[in-house]
Amino acid sequence: MTTDLINDATQKLSPFKKLTAEQNKLVNTILQFTKKHIKQDYPAIFTVYGDAGTGKSVVLAHLFNEIQVAARTDKTSALYGTTNYFVVNHPEILKVYKEIAGNLPHLYKKDFTRPTSLINQLDKRSATVDLIVIDEAHLLLSRADPYNNFTYQNQLVELIKRAKIVILVFDPYQVLRTKSFWTTQQLEQITHQYPHEDYHLTHQFRVNASDELLEWFNHFTDDGKILPFPQNARQNYDFRIFDDAEKMRQEIVKRNNEVGLSRILSTTGYPSTLDGGKHYITEGKFKMPWDQYNYTSKPWAEIPKTINEVGSIYTCQGFDLNYTGIILSPPISQIPGTNRLQIDPEKFTDIEAFKKRKDLFTLKQLNQAKKRLFMNMINVLFKRGVYGTYIYAHDPLLRQTLYQNYLELIEKK
Repeated sequence: MTTDLINDATQKLSPFKKLTAEQNKLVNTILQFTKKHIKQDYPAIFTVYGDAGTGKSVVLAHLFNEIQVAARTDKTSALYGTTNYFVVNHPEILKVYKEIAGNLPHLYKKDFTRPTSLINQLDKRSATVDLIVIDEAHLLLSRADPYNNFTYQNQLVELIKRAKIVILVFDPYQVLRTKSFWTTQQLEQITHQYPHEDYHLTHQFRVNASDELLEWFNHFTDDGKILPFPQNARQNYDFRIFDDAEKMRQEIVKRNNEVGLSRILSTTGYPSTLDGGKHYITEGKFKMPWDQYNYTSKPWAEIPKTINEVGSIYTCQGFDLNYTGIILSPPISQIPGTNRLQIDPEKFTDIEAFKKRKDLFTLKQLNQAKKRLFMNMINVLFKRGVYGTYIYAHDPLLRQTLYQNYLELIEKK
């Protein structure tokens, strides 16, 4: 296994990575859609839906490469001479795309940008563009954010206004903050106003776990159920439950020494303030700081010293890790006497993620939305580990239940 590992995100998102037959067909379908609508004077939108790890970003990387080759080199193409941009509202993923662009003659680093930057740049010139590709569209702002220089109400709406073609990928289960709150229905109220096509990717590429274990993850986060582990949970996959966070950390360090790209991750619920200082997660003998802001051009997980930090959804979303050690934080607990989960929003410490939205929610609805977003965060973490997922729960009852279920799974073997 170790000889086949690819730990560089630029290789995983390379435009030259081999596509499956379905992915290849999808790229060609979107290209035909683009050429059909590029000369029109109204927007057209192509949406690709898919869960985490279904290859959405790989499709976009290939697609944008094809578009820019045609735009810059093929005088016979309908795309020749067009002005096109690739947008992603995630600074860590943006670093990867810019690094890829720096090594290819027909992709420029300036082709890749964040949505607010592009909108404001075009406004300064009173300009529009031909095509915008949007990766991780579930991260687009759905409300104004003046602090970050976005003064309109919705980033997708504003991007559509400034382009003839918009191609985006979307996963409602990766919506993580109220200021970028989306549902599929809300998205389609916008996209379906225009000529459009939708496509759903379903095959899981990232995680080598069995379909049954992936279903267990989904039941945990979607339904709040603690089900027995499927009998094949450890088949060709290193799945473990720990009752000691420090022992889990030690095992993750071992995996990192063996194959690299292995990290501890957690959800909100531990001390966390955006003040530039270190804030620690403590669980018994376990004590590690949250991830620090990454000023380098490398993604957080590819920096060796981050083995000594706890990753958050802000640094790991959209990335593959070989092994993950996941800490289920204080807001999530087991309801005594049941096999069901409960979420306590009062224990959230990531205030930025859960701001009020009077335009969308009553106070009661906001609390429900917060719980949904928190479960989405866990789902994102569950689907990072390509070769293995380790789990530790802060809540003593949940920890005991998960660990007992795990011991029963091992004994059956």
